[in-house]
Amino acid sequence: MPRQVKSMPLAFEASQKLDLPVRTGAERLPSYLLEEERVLGALLDAKQLTHLQPGRYRYVVTSLQVFQLHVKPVVSLQIHMEGDTLVMQALDCELEGLGIVDDFALNLEARLTSTPDGLQGHAHLSVSVSQPSLLKLIPKRVLESTGESILSGILIGIKARVGQQLIDDYRSWCLETDGQGSTEQTPQERVPMQGRGA
Repeated sequence: MPRQVKSMPLAFEASQKLDLPVRTGAERLPSYLLEEERVLGALLDAKQLTHLQPGRYRYVVTSLQVFQLHVKPVVSLQIHMEGDTLVMQALDCELEGLGIVDDFALNLEARLTSTPDGLQGHAHLSVSVSQPSLLKLIPKRVLESTGESILSGILIGIKARVGQQLIDDYRSWCLETDGQGSTEQTPQERVPMQGRGA
């Protein structure tokens, strides 16, 4: 009698890198990164972010569609500093309004480091999940390719937000604190560079 083989879970991942020059006032970046709630609100969408306690946040990811499934991940985030690096990690994740997926696991680690020349960062996002019965007829490789495109899209969206908002927010913070040093940036300084989708 043939032995039943348990299907392997779907697994997909994506990464992005960031190089954001700050030519004036970069020496104040380590102090700015200590403003974790402010920095996180500039990195992500502040309207979808809830501060739970020091270093802990809840983030509702924009609703995603995977074939016939609509998924809204709700992620618990932990933020802490390691030297001059802001580290963001996902502690757990729930899928709102979706009870048919088993063994869902999301891993996220993002690092944003202040350097004498500006900010450098790296984010890695991965997901593993059992194939939902609704999608059993779709080949696994197609689902995983779609999943990687979705994850890459999430990271690209965050990267675009960083390029548009983070330097502006840093400039505002400098003016609000003591006004020392102009942080006017050229357009080239506000564009992240060298991203990679998985």
